Amino acid sequence: MLKKLIYISAIILLAVSCNDFLYQEPDLQISINEQLSTREGVLQAYNGIYYDTEDIFSSKFAVYADALGGNITFTPSTLGDAIVTIPDEVFFAYNFNANPQELNFDEYYDEWYAVINQVNLILSRIGNYTFFSTSELNQLQAELLTIRALAHYQVSLLFSQHNGFTPDGSHLGVVYNTAVLTAGVDFPSRKTMAETYIFIKADLDSALNLYSNTPLQSGPGYSYFNTISTTALYARIALQMDDWQVARDLSSTVINNSGISLTSQNNYIVEWEAPELPVNEVILEFSASRNPEGNVSSTLAANFQFSSLSNYADYVASGDLLALYEVSDIRQNLFLEVTISTQINGVDTNVDYHFTKKFQDNAGTLFMRLSELYLIRAEANARLGSDTEALSDLNTIRTRANLAPLNSTSTLLNDIFVERRRELAFEGHLLFDIVRYKKDVERNLGCIAALCNLSYPSNFFILPIPEDNVLQNENIQQNEGY
Repeated sequence: MLKKLIYISAIILLAVSCNDFLYQEPDLQISINEQLSTREGVLQAYNGIYYDTEDIFSSKFAVYADALGGNITFTPSTLGDAIVTIPDEVFFAYNFNANPQELNFDEYYDEWYAVINQVNLILSRIGNYTFFSTSELNQLQAELLTIRALAHYQVSLLFSQHNGFTPDGSHLGVVYNTAVLTAGVDFPSRKTMAETYIFIKADLDSALNLYSNTPLQSGPGYSYFNTISTTALYARIALQMDDWQVARDLSSTVINNSGISLTSQNNYIVEWEAPELPVNEVILEFSASRNPEGNVSSTLAANFQFSSLSNYADYVASGDLLALYEVSDIRQNLFLEVTISTQINGVDTNVDYHFTKKFQDNAGTLFMRLSELYLIRAEANARLGSDTEALSDLNTIRTRANLAPLNSTSTLLNDIFVERRRELAFEGHLLFDIVRYKKDVERNLGCIAALCNLSYPSNFFILPIPEDNVLQNENIQQNEGY
């Protein structure tokens, strides 16, 4: 049974309250033991973790990095006034004026720690699962350790400054939970960012040593973590943590050994436009979640889709992003241009909006594809001084887009930054690229925030820890500036 059919949620999910800092409550012990006492129960819990992971990635988080970084602007209201406003769900974050009480993404923090707790509950009983073969058990542990590393990493992106914020990564990272916590007893503190990365690497290294690549469920292999997708994730994390050598080596492993090929220039637009099917170069895509009736209940399209002039999503390409595409760039064809009547200064005006074609219809939740690995390796090589190799990978992506190859390396790192912005638009990277490069946020065309630009460094490149979590754990230190 595909994970997307597991809507049983509550059974499981190991129903730990997010509002209690994700502790295991004593009165849930019996039901948890029952849940995890059979093969079917463990697999339901396992599927539930994937279900929750997809749900988080396809939620409003999908627009976070692109909206705050400047790739995304907004459509006019369909409720009658046709005015463009900042959606409430991202209002404070987009304005860079979040506070511990109002930050829009407080549930993001809680939901990831709920996933972490679910993982730890299953792992804590790993010795009891005699109903799995050795290869299945190794695969289960590997996937869960990968998800645990991923979850902590995702929390760090929004709630901790980039690893290079201090020379030695000694600033605050995240609480790294590797065991089930008990309410009222365990009050973990935040690790430093350097320590956070050590824990992430330990989980990923352990996972890569355990993978047997034995499927635990039926369904497309690209919907579950395996050796290749975990290696790709590791490369992404290493790049963000300024671990250039590891990023280069792991991205090379994926490029050379995955058996996955870049989508060709001829098929590039066609594959993105194909409904409900991932692009050929997909490394990991979480299937669109469905309810028991088989209807899609969670999809990235909810953020980006255009159905009609009376039914469209809130988020479209900004003028800043559109201006980056050269006339010959085939990626200009990845935008659906729609003229929508918009009230500007009290006057109804026809305005063109550009919806991405990447995630229409019932699109799955794309997580990684091979193009990103080429750009990871390009940046890692550039930072290591291997400019020729970096330029080669950059030009692989450029020429596929029908752009002339670059010959000069004088602005190589910035060229890679811009190419990432064009190629990976709407895939959730821009703000995190900006902080890794220690650039300023510059939002111009289409920005309607009270504060459009933000100079690096700033306390407000990250969000505050949600107030409830600080109040319920005396050892959690709030982010500076909040």
